[in-house]
Amino acid sequence: MTSQPPSPPPHPEQPAEAVPTCYRHPDKETWVRCQRCERPICPDCMRDAAVGFQCPECVADGNKGLRQARSTFGGSVVRTPIVTYTILVINVLVFAAQYLTGERVTAELAMWPGRVAVFDEYYRLITAAFVHGGLFHILFNCWALYVVGPYLERAFGHVRYIAIYLVSALGGSALSMWVDSLNQTTVGASGAIFGLFGAVFVVGRKLNLDVRGIAALIAINLAITFIVPGISWTGHIGGLITGSALAGALAYAPKSNRTLWQVLAIAGALAVLAVLVMVKVSAIMSTG
Repeated sequence: MTSQPPSPPPHPEQPAEAVPTCYRHPDKETWVRCQRCERPICPDCMRDAAVGFQCPECVADGNKGLRQARSTFGGSVVRTPIVTYTILVINVLVFAAQYLTGERVTAELAMWPGRVAVFDEYYRLITAAFVHGGLFHILFNCWALYVVGPYLERAFGHVRYIAIYLVSALGGSALSMWVDSLNQTTVGASGAIFGLFGAVFVVGRKLNLDVRGIAALIAINLAITFIVPGISWTGHIGGLITGSALAGALAYAPKSNRTLWQVLAIAGALAVLAVLVMVKVSAIMSTG
């Protein structure tokens, strides 16, 4: 019989490793750790990362260094040109109301210098841009808006784009106040549309694009404005000048504090047009 070496005495029992718990939810056990801070996180706190998972705090800290995407000229990124579509819907609805009520809606919303001055109906300076004088009139304006509107809305963002549109419409009405007779009524979005045409030209020049197409379109429509009787050249010219000037101020604003400069440009354009309108109203009332 061979002898065997004595067996070693048994080791004392090893304590089991403690199960870690989520640092945000101490009642939940987990073996997953954040890839950045290495704190344990439960499934409710896991955020997908390039490698593994991160906790909500680390994800938030990482996003602080990311710049929000902006449009070409500083506005919010536009995926769907909802402002353009909204204006199109409003135009169609107002035209339907014109058809159903005869001349009533047109008389209430059209640009009418005498009514603006005598009865302080300043809303007409804007509402006239949503009233049209016939089927061809609204079809052309809606087509033009559909073609150039989304491009400008994506370039400037929703807010800056609607500012260009409305200020252009106001510019056309302001020139009508100064030139047209007191009893002459003007309707249509053409002033705003010409403002958008001018804005497209300005954007093209700023981005070094070929602007011959839009320049030809502006020239043709200006020719039609003066050749075809019954078209308000004041609304077209006023909108073109105002839209081009404002678009230029927005597009060429210094990148440092660009939003501030753009807000000042919009406010300045509104102030100038308001002064022009009020001066003309004062002149009309003083001679009346």
